[in-house]
Amino acid sequence: MIHNRTAKTINTWYGDISTTLFEQFAQVELLILDVDGVFSDGRIYLGNQGEELKAFHTRDGFGLKAWTDAGYPTAVITGRESSIVERRMKHLGVTHIFQGVKNKVERYEQLLENLNLNDSQVAYVGDDVPDLQLINRAKLGIAVHDAHPSVQLAAQYITRCHGGFGAVREICDLLLLSRGELPSAEGVSL
Repeated sequence: MIHNRTAKTINTWYGDISTTLFEQFAQVELLILDVDGVFSDGRIYLGNQGEELKAFHTRDGFGLKAWTDAGYPTAVITGRESSIVERRMKHLGVTHIFQGVKNKVERYEQLLENLNLNDSQVAYVGDDVPDLQLINRAKLGIAVHDAHPSVQLAAQYITRCHGGFGAVREICDLLLLSRGELPSAEGVSL
C-alpha cells in the first residue's frame, strides 16, 4: 500500500520514504545480496557431525520469489560456501550464486559486465564490513536493520526488519511497489 503524504515522502507499509529514495528503488534492475546476516540472522549452527545449518525465513523467500518471478535478476555474493545456500537460492529463482568469494568487488564488476549493467542499476544489501565497498558502489546501498553501524552509516536505506527476519521481503516489496508491480500471493511457492 502506497499513500502520498506530501510531495516529499511516500508512505509505505514500512514507513515514510523520501520520493527521491523511492525513485531509486524504481531504477534498480539487479538486486545483489549478501547471505549471512541478510538472508539469515547471521548465526551458523554446527552439529557434532560437522554439519552446518542455517535458517531462512519464508517471508524473505516470498518476497524474493515475487521479485524473480517478475523477471528481475538477482545475485548473491557471499564469502562462505554452503550447499544449503545453493539449494535455497536456486529454489527462489536466484540466477547468479557466488560463494566462497574473497574479493566481492571483483565478482561484482564481472557480474555487471556480463549483464551489461552499471552501478546506477544496482541495489546491494549487506550487513557487515566486507559489504562496505559494494554498499558504497551500488546506486542503492542497503543495510539490514541490525547491520554493523559502519554499514548503516554508508547505506542509503536501512531496513525496518532485521536480517533473517523479513529484511529481504521488505526490500523486494519496496522494489516492486516502486514499480506498481506487487503481485498477489497466488501461485508463489516458498
